[in-house]
Amino acid sequence: MATREEVLEGLAEIVNEIAGIPTEDVALDKSFTDDLDVDSLSMVEVVVAAEERFGAKIPDDEVKNLKTVGDAVDFIVANV
Repeated sequence: MATREEVLEGLAEIVNEIAGIPTEDVALDKSFTDDLDVDSLSMVEVVVAAEERFGAKIPDDEVKNLKTVGDAVDFIVANV
């Protein structure tokens, strides 16, 4: 089971690969859209990559609730 730190690190790498955001800028309190400039298409890519990396299923109707990196980390930790 992944820890919050491992999930955060993995998400930072995913966001870096997809959106070109430096991994050190990806923090729990950062908003995907407002702080990290992740648009809806990129967010879909982030979700798919996170599902593959962590083995978590993130339903489409849940994605809209993942506003911050912390929201995504919490969801993944709770559902892996």
